[in-house]
Amino acid sequence: MSASRSETARPPGPDEPESGAAGAVGPDSGPGADLLAALLDGMDAALCAFDADGVITHWNREAERILGWSAEEAVGRRGFAGWAVRSADADEVHGRLMSAMEVPGRLVHEFALLRKDGGRVLVRTQSAGVRGADGGPAGVYCAFSEVHAQIDLERSIALSEALFDDALWGVVLVDVDLRPTVVNGHAARALGSNRTALLGRPLGETVIQGVEELEGALHHVLAEGAPRALAELWVTLRTADGGERRRCWRSGFLRLASPLAEEPVPLGIGWLFQDVTEARLAAQEADKLRFRSSQLHRAGRAAGECESPMEAATVCLDFALVGFADHALIDLVHGDPGAATAPGGRSHGDKWSGDPPTRLVRVAATPGGSVGPCLPVAAGGIPVRYRDGHPALQAVARTGSVRASAPSGASTTPTWSVSRQWPPDSVHALCTVLRSRGRTLGVVTFLRGASRPSFERQDAVYAEDVTARMAASLDLLRTEETRPEAGPG
Repeated sequence: MSASRSETARPPGPDEPESGAAGAVGPDSGPGADLLAALLDGMDAALCAFDADGVITHWNREAERILGWSAEEAVGRRGFAGWAVRSADADEVHGRLMSAMEVPGRLVHEFALLRKDGGRVLVRTQSAGVRGADGGPAGVYCAFSEVHAQIDLERSIALSEALFDDALWGVVLVDVDLRPTVVNGHAARALGSNRTALLGRPLGETVIQGVEELEGALHHVLAEGAPRALAELWVTLRTADGGERRRCWRSGFLRLASPLAEEPVPLGIGWLFQDVTEARLAAQEADKLRFRSSQLHRAGRAAGECESPMEAATVCLDFALVGFADHALIDLVHGDPGAATAPGGRSHGDKWSGDPPTRLVRVAATPGGSVGPCLPVAAGGIPVRYRDGHPALQAVARTGSVRASAPSGASTTPTWSVSRQWPPDSVHALCTVLRSRGRTLGVVTFLRGASRPSFERQDAVYAEDVTARMAASLDLLRTEETRPEAGPG
């Protein structure tokens, strides 16, 4: 940085007129000299110039700031000996500076110079020779800065290069129009594209869900500055094969402003993020398991206080429904429960063979149109009109759990659910068999609406735990109903 600017503002040679403005001393002044002096003093790097004899001809304000010597005190001195460098080092420093006249290009050196107050400062210099009108050596100009400032600059550049190379965090620079301008390798892989393809494109072309939250965060950073803490954003990305994948990114934001402007001018936003999807999903799964375990514990304690077996079963089901499903139905086998497990009553695919299929009677259900507790249903012993291949009948035939979901498309949902004797808003179903003492007592059907995801295998395991507790109560209920009344003593 210092060297490039010093080349732009080349000091005149010995035969050229020198400016009398601050930063240079000479008898002549004029528009050209004034412009040169203004350029030299406006530089943010210290600059001095020597003629062919080593006499200082130019000294700008940044050099005065670093060393404390004014232009009036510096211009006209021969070299740094006796005032800006120790006497023991003067010859070496002078020789290395003036050697730039004899070689092409720039020479870089580090010297320990003396401040006016006696303190020492380590500077890094870039010096180059100045040619006269005849092409011969006419002097040297030298741009210098404090080493620690130069090292800070180099560290900043090195950090930028490392971040934009292949850091463990995704790094994206976004302009004020919220379009990526720089993307590192990690971020490109996370976004499912290459680094150049993402540049200048709206974020919505890659992030199909969650882009509003992301752009809202970027707008906030532009207006208010960086937030105090990291933010976790859930987004859905479009994959190369046209699919979707949902990710959670722990994100930090930095507002970028130009250091060269008098007032902060926003250049854009630095967005750093890390994929924490697996950790968040694991945490959510652990929270869900803890909650379900707590619900089962509470259900067991509450059921133990119920006098009626049916009440104990419905209480257990009410506890299970919280955060798990929207509706639930309890259907018990009509007649002898042992018939449901007879070999002739099993199904082959969606068709029944052998004995007639098992008939199920609705004994309890949650309200169809709203959330509420599971209450007994006065069905009068009339079997539910389940068609062949119904998930509840499949669960009885398989003595296991059966999951089902409506086809995609809102227009088919009511027809799909109503035809199966379920509430119209049902989209996902899980039918779990009630088993006790080696017999199938019935089926519990859990139902979810469109706002919930479909049932998964872990949901079926939880439902089986619930129905195993309910089956004990319902078996007791069946035993009480079939027990012969005691005769007169």
